[in-house]
Amino acid sequence: MIVEDNIETFNSLIKRRGFIWGPSPEIYGGLAGFYSYGPAGMELKNNVLSKFRSELRALGFGEVECPTIMPEIVWQASGHLERFIDPVLKCEKCNTLYRADKYLQEMLPDTMIDGLSFEKMEELIQKNELKCPKCDSEFNKIEEYNLMLKTSVGNDKIAYLRPETATTTYLLFNLLNQDARRQYPIKVFQYGKAYRNEISPRQLVLRMRAFDQFELQLFIGKDQEMNFEDYEDIKTSNIPLIDWKMQEKNIDIPKMTSLEEALEKKILKKPAYAYCLNLGYNLTMQLGFPETVVRFRQHSPDERAHYADDAWDLEVNTTQFGWVEICGIHDRTDYDLKRHGEFSGQSFEISMNEDPKVKEVPQILEIAFGIDRIIYTLLENTFNVEEGRINLKLNCSMAPNTVAVFPLVKNKSDILKLARDVHLNLLKHRIKSFFDSAGSIGKRYRRQDELGTPFCLTIDYQSLEDNTVTFRDRDSMQQVRVNISDLPELIRKKCN
Repeated sequence: MIVEDNIETFNSLIKRRGFIWGPSPEIYGGLAGFYSYGPAGMELKNNVLSKFRSELRALGFGEVECPTIMPEIVWQASGHLERFIDPVLKCEKCNTLYRADKYLQEMLPDTMIDGLSFEKMEELIQKNELKCPKCDSEFNKIEEYNLMLKTSVGNDKIAYLRPETATTTYLLFNLLNQDARRQYPIKVFQYGKAYRNEISPRQLVLRMRAFDQFELQLFIGKDQEMNFEDYEDIKTSNIPLIDWKMQEKNIDIPKMTSLEEALEKKILKKPAYAYCLNLGYNLTMQLGFPETVVRFRQHSPDERAHYADDAWDLEVNTTQFGWVEICGIHDRTDYDLKRHGEFSGQSFEISMNEDPKVKEVPQILEIAFGIDRIIYTLLENTFNVEEGRINLKLNCSMAPNTVAVFPLVKNKSDILKLARDVHLNLLKHRIKSFFDSAGSIGKRYRRQDELGTPFCLTIDYQSLEDNTVTFRDRDSMQQVRVNISDLPELIRKKCN
């Protein structure tokens, strides 16, 4: 994690090096909750998405894409219009709005706020004599605030921007069932934009009004949840768990627990759900997070959504914002398909075993990643300052550039030409290469260290004589001479 003194340096870096810009549009003063990604940020984001997609395709998941705007009836059926609300505090004098639970968590960090009723939160405000941070005035009563963004389509037909990708995936179930040729579970994922009209968005890209989600869904039968073949291959895997009973005892250090043990001790209920936790953990760890900053935290019975049979958050520890949820894993039961069946008049009952007469509405297991949160937490946890040198220790597969190519001097045409040839050859081998001829070699190294580039190549006078280059490793800063012809294979080996 970042040393506290380096927070400002980190915040400056992610803007200066083109990772995250905003609030956007900056030239008009910015609108809270909206951010842009620069070239380095987009490369990092695309690398995360590429890793997720390749891993999930290997596990039999298919990808879908759905509209981001849906008619009002969809959100009535899903329960969002009724339940997708935040508790809001309003200052009676300056009218500033605060999200009550987040405000209380900030003011009372040692108190468990998640899952508290409006009445309990108001009691805490009175007991601790909490007032508006802006003008030190009293608050009005906590009110409900719906996060849905409303619009109209065509001839004033009411519609809403989706607050999550999941619901739009569920609407495809009958089509997915046909496409999968009735082989279960049906594994599918969707990546795309979601929108929430946050009360007071803060914390950079951790809480935005327009953000990216990557959500996996398993449509599965009740029997299959308890007798899940894929579980057998991973049941001895260990994951860091803090169940809700541990939290009641103020234990915040996770225990590495095997999936098998978690089921035996009834920390987890279903093998298929245990598989989902393990999948979410493996996808996360492949991005390059240190093991010490990742944990699963279980929702207490009071905190869980009304439809959920179980819910765990995959969290990453940060210096700036504490533990941040990057993924929620939910056992949604058959709630969603039953609701949409009721409102649409469609039947989602299917036969999931050998007897075609026995039908059921499938259960849904969900793994929901917030990609923007992954980007932030990954950047913070790979950021280092070592003896004044900023070093972003991104995995080779995550770094915006894999290698940077430098001509030692740009006014020597032979060196410049060879450097460009090396750069173009690496690109031809589909290795992400960046060419830079501006400034001193030392400054060029520092720029690439700040971008997380694992390797730098310098073409110099010796290169013209023996066809070798200086190969520099980002983390050790060691330099060796390497044959130009060996570069593609060497870089691939080091990245793997």
